Amino acid sequence: MKKKNELPLCPVEVTLSLISDRWKVLIIRDLLDGTKRFGELKKSVGNISQKVLTSNLRSMEEDGLLIRKIYAEVPPRVEYSLTETGLSLKSVLSSLAAWGTEYRKRI
Repeated sequence: MKKKNELPLCPVEVTLSLISDRWKVLIIRDLLDGTKRFGELKKSVGNISQKVLTSNLRSMEEDGLLIRKIYAEVPPRVEYSLTETGLSLKSVLSSLAAWGTEYRKRI
């Protein structure tokens, strides 16, 4: 998780530093419905490579937005779910969705 002194002073910039990648927003959107496995996320997020998805998931885990749970099975099973911090972004994504809907109506 990032330290307070590493974060920008502007609150908007703080938020953008955590979710500025379009894939991260889509990952959060899909995890708002609940826990998902890697393959489910890859399918639901869309045209994302395995490498990029893995990189974004690791970054989001480091930032405290999601939790990765590994099950000791053969083959291994890994599940991802949002933390309380990640879940708190629901209102941000809802606002983005509402704005996008209105924008589409205007053009």
